[in-house]
Amino acid sequence: MSDQLFDTGDAAAAGGDAPEVAPADAPLAVRMRPRGLDEMVGQEHIVGEGSALRAAIESGRPHSAILYGPPGAGKTTLARIAARMADGAFEEESAVNAGRAEIRAVIERARERRRANGRGTVLFLDEIHRFNKAQQDALLPAVEEGLLTLIGATTENPYFEVNSALISRSQVYELAPLSPEQVEELLRRALADPERGIAEPPPISGEALAMLAERSGGDARAALSGLERAVERARTRKSTSPRSRTPCSDGRSTTTARGTATTTSSPPGSSRPAAPTSTPRSTTWR
Repeated sequence: MSDQLFDTGDAAAAGGDAPEVAPADAPLAVRMRPRGLDEMVGQEHIVGEGSALRAAIESGRPHSAILYGPPGAGKTTLARIAARMADGAFEEESAVNAGRAEIRAVIERARERRRANGRGTVLFLDEIHRFNKAQQDALLPAVEEGLLTLIGATTENPYFEVNSALISRSQVYELAPLSPEQVEELLRRALADPERGIAEPPPISGEALAMLAERSGGDARAALSGLERAVERARTRKSTSPRSRTPCSDGRSTTTARGTATTTSSPPGSSRPAAPTSTPRSTTWR
């Protein structure tokens, strides 16, 4: 499935300096996706100051690369940052859904784009290891002649799963799992950002955040998704009225809960208590 995040018209001709704006109802992990290299957490060994990859991205001329690492380490984020800062169009495909026909269509659009205005095309191919040899071979001519700048992402060792001919035309970068401290930094960032993150979050202890970060296994997406679910559950519990007992002026009591409540009253002018009676309780939702 093709997803052209930047169109091929004049609006994208000057490059993609404007950051992506995720929909308000998008998952928290999508809304909090870093928009620039300075927002990225971790991976200093490949995008730190003075690194070759950082220099290529900041210059707007990324080179073909294979990003290899565990889930939630920042592969897709890094690819989108590189594409946004590049002086060219960006297309995204997933090897889970795409085949040779989709790749040929991307190459044809890239060729038309170059012929019309000289612009290049950055293709982000997620799960590239799922392409078989014939599908990967279809990319070779376009990558070799510079028609496409290929950024592939994989959780599998590319030296075993990606054709050697494609590897030789790309640079392989290995991303490391995020540390618990780095994941916790992302969680705190989401809680402190009312626009992209969680507005008016419920109180969350530092111990709970540390546990969530530790159990994520270095997967930022999993940690942010867990935080989002925890906040939703906390808000749901808060919106449900707790069981409460309200005294009445004549000494009787009422209970707002499911079931029956016992009320007592004495006849006027009598000191003898009346027999208890049961009345249906009501459930109150706030």
